[in-house]
Amino acid sequence: MSAHGWRGLLRCCPFRAVYRVCSSGDDRALREAAELAAALAPSRERFLETTAQGRAFLDVTQAAWPCKAFDHLAKIWRGPLAYPVAVAVASAGHDIPLEQSLAAYLQALAANWISAGIRLIPLGQTDGQRVTAFLEPVVAEAARRALAATLDDAGSAVFRADIAAMRHETQYTRLFR
Repeated sequence: MSAHGWRGLLRCCPFRAVYRVCSSGDDRALREAAELAAALAPSRERFLETTAQGRAFLDVTQAAWPCKAFDHLAKIWRGPLAYPVAVAVASAGHDIPLEQSLAAYLQALAANWISAGIRLIPLGQTDGQRVTAFLEPVVAEAARRALAATLDDAGSAVFRADIAAMRHETQYTRLFR
């Protein structure tokens, strides 16, 4: 993965911030991190994707593994819920260590991208597993960097991917949202 590829993964910085403020009682910081996570979506389609995933994750996780952190978030934040925020709240609410939570979140994100690639291109399951294995150190490095990053570091510089997403959302026929 190129240098700007891991920077794209730094959109998970709000994950770290949300995780850390969940138990601190700083409701203003939690709202600000949730708002920033939603604002980092570079296009309408990416915004809809992260907020739909965030809401679905929260609903399913709250139904299966309820926690007070979800209840508290619902009281203080009525805005759009980005996927990394929902996962971070669940992780913090269930006392899953930040390092493991963030690494698992990023690994799941990479696995979802690989799954889409397997379905979209003639990649195949074996090559998909090879890509997963290849990305393990990249994901670990992204997690390490995200743990050291601040909210001021959040964002990315993947202009072509963002422009492609903006073009994609206006196409008549699309394979993925």
